[in-house]
Amino acid sequence: MQYIATFVWSFLLVSMLNYVVSSVLGAPFDFQVGAIVSVVFSVLIFVIGAIIPNEPTPEAADHH
Repeated sequence: MQYIATFVWSFLLVSMLNYVVSSVLGAPFDFQVGAIVSVVFSVLIFVIGAIIPNEPTPEAADHH
């Protein structure tokens, strides 16, 4: 479920960003580019989430 929600939010946010930036620059809005970038952005988020460790470092555990 978290993968679907991440993809939906990235799709919405990247599509909105694509629309606003293309409007400001006076370029034509291309929906396909926004969809491709949102998929790449979702995969990047999944990779970063897999790389970041879940458990605290030993230094952080000693401070409690």
